This record gives sequence, C-alpha cells and structure tokens, in this order.
Amino acid sequence: MTLTIRKMEYRDIKQVQMIARTSWYATYQGIIPIEIQEKFLASAYSEEMMEKRLENSMLLVAEMEEQLVGFANFSTVKNNGEVELHAIYLMPAYQGKGIGTSLLDKGIQKLDGVKEIYVDVEKENRIGRHFYDAKGFKKVEEFDDNFDGHILETIRMVLLL
Repeated sequence: MTLTIRKMEYRDIKQVQMIARTSWYATYQGIIPIEIQEKFLASAYSEEMMEKRLENSMLLVAEMEEQLVGFANFSTVKNNGEVELHAIYLMPAYQGKGIGTSLLDKGIQKLDGVKEIYVDVEKENRIGRHFYDAKGFKKVEEFDDNFDGHILETIRMVLLL
C-alpha cells in the first residue's frame, strides 16, 4: 500500500474530524472523561475551527488507498524559528507503521526556517510519549493543565533541528 503525505484540503475536513475522534477515544480512554473529550472535540474540530486551521496553520494528511489514516497540524514558523506541533493523530490500526514519522518529516521539510518544534503531550499518553522520545524530542518542563475542569499532567517537549 502506498502512503502519500499531502497538504490537507477542505474536502478532507470530515475524514480528519473522524480521525481526531477515533484517535482521541483510543488514546485518552481512562485518562480524560469521555464527556470532556466530546466537548473538546466538538469545539476544537468543529467545521469552523477546521477552516481556521486550514487558513492559519499547516495541516498535512496521510493517505493510503484513497483513505485518510492520519494527520498532523503545525503552527506557522515564528520569527525565532519556533513551531508548535498541535497534533499528530493516526487511526489506531495504522500506528507503529512509520506514518507519524512521515508526517513529522514532511512537516519539517515544508516549514521554512524551523529550528525548534514544541509539543505538549499528556503524561499518561504512553504511545505519544514513546513516539516523541524516539524522534529525539527532549522534555522541557512538566505542568498541570486545567483541561475543562479536569487536571492533566502535561509534558512540554522540544525537538531541536
């Protein structure tokens, strides 16, 4: 099966919303209460928010056999070369196959002048933490994040390029 990494288009919004939902439920089950997950997803991945993300950030999608299986969302590069990695989400069946790495690598290629990529990862998100550790991200700090009334232990990490 051929993997294609490309810029997200408006026509991809529904599939990306589905990937976000599926990935969140699989990743955060037992970590974040379901009602808080649903509230976050409804807000952060609404049609309106997805259109704003498309206009104001870099969204890449991973496509296999004309089916989207993952996506990554990067901020634009700040003057000092810093970028926020807001998300790399994959359908659970496609994790561990190099797709997340391909999304990260393509983002690095496309972001002119990037020197540092920052990401916040929930401490109990073992899959995410393992991925970022394996890619060379280093812990910058740990903090408690009030996520809609639910306290999450968050680790801020950076990849120096």
